[in-house]
Amino acid sequence: MGILVAALAASCASASAPPPKTAGVPIGEFLKQCQNKTGWSDPAPPIRLFGNVYDVGTCGIEVLLIAGDKGEILIDGATAEAAPQVASNIERLGFRLDEIKWILTSHEHLDHAGGLAELQRRTGARLAVRAAQRPALESGRMVDGDPQAGLYDPFPMPRIDRILTDGEVVRLGNLALTLHATPGHSPGSTSWTWRSCEGKLCRAIAYADSVTAAANKTFRFSEHPEYVATFHHSLDVIAGLDCDILLTPHPSVSQLYERLAGEAPLSDAQACRHYAQTGRDNLAARLAREAADR
Repeated sequence: MGILVAALAASCASASAPPPKTAGVPIGEFLKQCQNKTGWSDPAPPIRLFGNVYDVGTCGIEVLLIAGDKGEILIDGATAEAAPQVASNIERLGFRLDEIKWILTSHEHLDHAGGLAELQRRTGARLAVRAAQRPALESGRMVDGDPQAGLYDPFPMPRIDRILTDGEVVRLGNLALTLHATPGHSPGSTSWTWRSCEGKLCRAIAYADSVTAAANKTFRFSEHPEYVATFHHSLDVIAGLDCDILLTPHPSVSQLYERLAGEAPLSDAQACRHYAQTGRDNLAARLAREAADR
């Protein structure tokens, strides 16, 4: 891992870097603390993933902090229970909470959106979401049409400050994050891409949303062919993302900790394609089970 916070830019060319911060705990210490822990609120120390990209979440949930020359962007908020820990991790890295200017999201479920309201209160940041995420976030519960509706308890409702559209770029100083609508796991599922550099070494980063075809006891994907078609299209989008380093809301599904431990390459230009195929296989298996249960 490099020791300088690098520019996040629209190309591999480096922009002026923000002031250096700490690199978080050593990877070995992080892995030791999270060994055999995948709980949504299991405490984890903050770590640098690459360049100006940090994980400030829990052992089971990624919350990304992306540092720029005009402030920071946060993606996701983990659970309401974990929000104070996320805030502490941000400060532990040497960032002030009021340096967080935007909060973005992957999808509108308790494990990723539960902490948004508290983090927004502590940072004063603005929250930008897709329109499809808005009903759940404003009500604090999954809405009808979400395959997992009713599975989780309500969560605190954040304030929505901006509605984003597919392909829109969120900019903050030298940061530029592109939104990709990838509905399927939830109606509001969203993936993000950007570029990050460590010195002259630059990588395309993809924060690809969950691709599991999870559902409650009554939702059958086979009874919603339009939703299935949309899900397939989203997997095609994910497969085509510019993606050297794949990150996911649940680190285990993209083997992040194994990659950080050196058991597999952190950077893999085919990672998003393989991740999308995992989603296709999962959806096919779900449809096969539903057919067998008829």
